[in-house]
Amino acid sequence: MGLPLLSLIVFTPVAGAAVLMFLRSDDAVRRTALAVTILDLALCVAMLASFDTTTHEMQFTERRLWVPALGITYALGIDGISALFVFLTALLGSICVLASWVAIDRKVKAFMVSLLSMQALMLGVFCALDLFLFYVFWEAMLIPMYLIIGVWGGEGRVYAAFKFFLYTLAGSLLFLIGVIVLYFNGGETFDILALTAQDLPFPVQSWLFFAFLIAFAVKVPMVPVHTWLPDAHVQAPTAGSIILAGVLLKMGAYGFLRFSLPMLPEASVYYSTPMLSLSALAIVYGGLLALAQDDLKKLVAYSSISHMGFVTMGIFALNLRGLQGGILQMFNHGVTTGALFLFVGLIYERTHTRSIADYGGLMKAAPVYTAFLALFTLSSMALPGTNSFVGELLVLSGGFAANLAIGAAAVLGALLGAAYLLGMYRKVALGPASVGVRFKIRDVNARELAATLPLAVFVLWLGLYPKPFLGIIDVSVKHLLAQVHAKGSGP
Repeated sequence: MGLPLLSLIVFTPVAGAAVLMFLRSDDAVRRTALAVTILDLALCVAMLASFDTTTHEMQFTERRLWVPALGITYALGIDGISALFVFLTALLGSICVLASWVAIDRKVKAFMVSLLSMQALMLGVFCALDLFLFYVFWEAMLIPMYLIIGVWGGEGRVYAAFKFFLYTLAGSLLFLIGVIVLYFNGGETFDILALTAQDLPFPVQSWLFFAFLIAFAVKVPMVPVHTWLPDAHVQAPTAGSIILAGVLLKMGAYGFLRFSLPMLPEASVYYSTPMLSLSALAIVYGGLLALAQDDLKKLVAYSSISHMGFVTMGIFALNLRGLQGGILQMFNHGVTTGALFLFVGLIYERTHTRSIADYGGLMKAAPVYTAFLALFTLSSMALPGTNSFVGELLVLSGGFAANLAIGAAAVLGALLGAAYLLGMYRKVALGPASVGVRFKIRDVNARELAATLPLAVFVLWLGLYPKPFLGIIDVSVKHLLAQVHAKGSGP
């Protein structure tokens, strides 16, 4: 396109945050932040419109020397795997601004600056082609996320923010050690594509696999390093929960796709069965925890652990259907669970309670709200015709092909998902009428509808016609699998 498109996508939110610093009116801050996120989304749509789905090569690449003495470059590029998540990040950015329009009523400028900064850093993670640059983006995003939880969260926000920060920082330190080891064993380069082409000895791969595993597992999060997630979700403002579920959790899975599988193929194959077992544990354990919740936000938070278990299962099934389903489910989870957190936030703004027992008869009081809630609930339980069905079906197919027992455990997790989601919807929307008696409820307004409709469109579009989305990732997934199986014969 003749433009540094990826740099524009990554740094447009930064420029927007700088502009916000000079605005005085909270209303002007909100409108400007929304305009910036919409512009960023438009750039991502232009990127997808120009994306070549017939090649696995990195596209829209940019390279500039940054620290020549260490071989560090400012290098950006995307393939079919990262393109979807760049778009998802920009889409959820706009929705987060709309979701915060009324919910954030203090220090609005600081919040929007933090939100835009977070968006820029997350986009950088998905675009970086230099390992050092990737680490800078990866680590720096802890700061605005910590502030979003710690300043604008609920009563236990300080504890939740510290717990989030400490867990992710511990994982990041191991990742940094792994980066240094990889640098010296991979030809003293930080170039991700060059490192992917290296053939590292199995002992080095094995050590790096576990160093990266801890860093990525915390982000996903995988059991048993998942305990920071419910606290962070419950205390975070609505926009913070949408970012956590929609984008931040995907970064751990993206790390497996970008680093563990292509750079450490022998170790990835060798340890695939334990990884599948951990994934099945997350699916079932997360489902059981969600089933026991009486707090709406905690239920959705624990469901994320279960749903992300499907993602890691698809990745480490190491077959085409599993990997396609895992990547598709990453996108689906961002859409569906982001929407559920949005709807929990909307009803909390009206009632100031998240207890499921406090609700009932919501269908009569807010029919449009409950209709959309039904759609996103059915999507989360992977009903045919919704986006999650396509991804989950591919993951289960790949999981059964890789390991029959693991696939059976995943089916149990899917059944648990139907139990806690339908139970939640029955109590909230169809139960005895308490809403309208205890609370004054209004239905969704135009702003809330604007935040909801794009997510509803993707639920149905991907559920009924997934071909365009599978087409974006297909060639890159096949190339990744070829890399893994060509080198991943084991020690």
